[in-house]
Amino acid sequence: MSSFGPTRASREAKNRTGRVSGEPDGRAKKDKLSSASKLSGLADDFEFFQTMSNFVEGASPSMRPVEAVIRELAQSDVPVLLLAERGAGKHTTAQRIHDLSRRSAQPFRTFHCSNTKPEDLQNAAVGEHKSAGTIFLQEMGELNSDCQDYLQSVLSRNGNGSPNGTPRFICGSALDLELEVKARRLREDLYYRISGVCLRLPPLRQRKEDIPILIQHLLTRYAQEFHRPVPALSEELQRFFQDYSWPGNLRELAAAARILVALGDERLAMGGLRALLQQTPGSGNGRTISLKAASKAASHEAEKELILRVLTRTRWNRRRAAEELQISYKALLYKLKQIGYEGYGAS
Repeated sequence: MSSFGPTRASREAKNRTGRVSGEPDGRAKKDKLSSASKLSGLADDFEFFQTMSNFVEGASPSMRPVEAVIRELAQSDVPVLLLAERGAGKHTTAQRIHDLSRRSAQPFRTFHCSNTKPEDLQNAAVGEHKSAGTIFLQEMGELNSDCQDYLQSVLSRNGNGSPNGTPRFICGSALDLELEVKARRLREDLYYRISGVCLRLPPLRQRKEDIPILIQHLLTRYAQEFHRPVPALSEELQRFFQDYSWPGNLRELAAAARILVALGDERLAMGGLRALLQQTPGSGNGRTISLKAASKAASHEAEKELILRVLTRTRWNRRRAAEELQISYKALLYKLKQIGYEGYGAS
């Protein structure tokens, strides 16, 4: 087993098998947020790979060798295991390998291993829709034991994409499959069979040079989807994108681009995005941002900004500010408490 970034298991596998391995007012801002809510008819956890269905070639030093390996892999049927954090592009990489291969005119099908059944694999591999296309098994570490048994039998009997018409299998995982094998959650023989080549994909934080290319691609895609113009990003926002660590990788970047296009106002969108992106990150493995959450956060930021501007203009006379904002004095006090300014100003 050869590996782009070798692991100890790859060396063990080779030893055992010999295998090569003008400032808007509050109403205008509310109207924009209402419009954004209408655009959120898609599920919050949208199908990321549909947006990133086209592989975007990078300019970063960490991606250039990966793309060279992808082109080589497309010329053979050697088993491929793609290792990367969630949202880092395993699906699009598998699709790229397929598109550059002799199987490009045949189907490319994706199965998420967490909800795949043996009959799903059977229908795809040897059923009535059988073809010599490519099957991508997403998150291989979540494949149940029955599916593992079936896949092992298919690969041991027919090989991986053999000339008799069986499909080529490409697997992806965000988990350390060596640990899954040691914990007996993944068959060891299956692991070595699927990992003829182990290709590690860099997270977005290690390929910052690609962010301008990727964000432009995403903005264009979402502008087409929402029938809106492609927004031009300010220098401040571009710097923010470069400085942010993107724990959710490409999936998180796609969500940010989607929010920018949907809200149609960079200043308004970034109020919500900053609040969300700068929260304490979770595991840094696949965290996503929903349009609904971003719209809500942007609404809070816009409301806070408007309240503070009116209070500044009224020299922090809260009763005058409440009149100008057309809300009750009690409501203003509540909102000031929410944003941490309850002790400021005069009545």
